[in-house]
Amino acid sequence: ALGAPPFIVGVALVSIGTDLPELANSIAAHAEGEGDVNVGDSVGSTLTQYTFVLGLFPLVASTIAIERKQVTLVTVLTATGLGLTTLLVADGWLGHWDGAALISTWALFTFVVVKGLSGQAADDPPAVRHQRRVVQAGIVLGALAVVGLGATVAVRALVRLAELAGVPEFVLAFFGASLGTSSPEIAVDITALRRGAPAIALGDALGSSLVDATLSIGAGPLLFPAEVTPRLAVVGSVYSLVAVVAVGTVLGVRRRHDRASALVLLMLYALSYLVLLRIA
Repeated sequence: ALGAPPFIVGVALVSIGTDLPELANSIAAHAEGEGDVNVGDSVGSTLTQYTFVLGLFPLVASTIAIERKQVTLVTVLTATGLGLTTLLVADGWLGHWDGAALISTWALFTFVVVKGLSGQAADDPPAVRHQRRVVQAGIVLGALAVVGLGATVAVRALVRLAELAGVPEFVLAFFGASLGTSSPEIAVDITALRRGAPAIALGDALGSSLVDATLSIGAGPLLFPAEVTPRLAVVGSVYSLVAVVAVGTVLGVRRRHDRASALVLLMLYALSYLVLLRIA
C-alpha cells in the first residue's frame, strides 16, 4: 500500500514481522533477569541470518543479483549496531539507557535505509485476503499475543535446559534459540524466492539482522535491566560483526549470490561454533 521498493519493504516492514520472536524473547528474557538469553539470541540471530539463512538462498534460486549499494548500506549499519552492542555489554550490564540507545539507533538506521534507497522502482502491491483495517489489526494483535506467550515459555525452558546440560545460557541461546527464532525468516524468505520476489527475501534477511543487532537487543533492557556475561557477549558480538562485514564484502564485490558465495557464508556460520564453544 505504501508503494515502496521491494527491498525497502523487506528491510523496514517484513523484518519486523519475522523478528517478533526475537523481540518477544528479549522482553521475556529480561523480565526473568536473563540478559544472556536476550543477547545470545539476538546476536546469534544476526549471525544466523547473515550467514546460514542467506546461505540457503541459492538452493532455491540458483543465482541472485545483488545491488552493491543496498547490501553495503545495510551491512555498514548492522556492523555499527553490533559495535554499539559490544561497547554496551562490556561492563556486564544492560540498563534502561542502553536499551533506549539501541532502539534509537534502530529508528535512525531504518530512516537512513528508507531515505538512502527510496529512489528504486516499486512493485505493484500483492492482493491481501483481509481488507478491513479492524480485521488486520486484530490479526496482528492476536499474532503478537501468541508470539509473546511462546517466547516466555521458550525462555524458561532454555534456562532450565542450560542448567541441566551445564552449558552457559548465552551459548545455548546463541546457537539453539537463534535457529528457532530465525525460522520465520527462513519460511518467509524461501516463500518470497519461490514466488519470484528475491528483493523482498534479501531485504528481510538483511533487515532482520539490522533489527536483531539494535531493536531486539534494546527492547528487553529498556523495560527490565539485567546482567550479561561480558566475555561471551563481547566475543559473540565481535565475531558476528566480522562475519557480517565479510558477507557484505563478498556479496558486494561479486554482485551476485550463488552456490560459491553460499559456501563461504555457511563456512562462516560453522566456524562460529568452534569460536564460541572454545571460549565457553
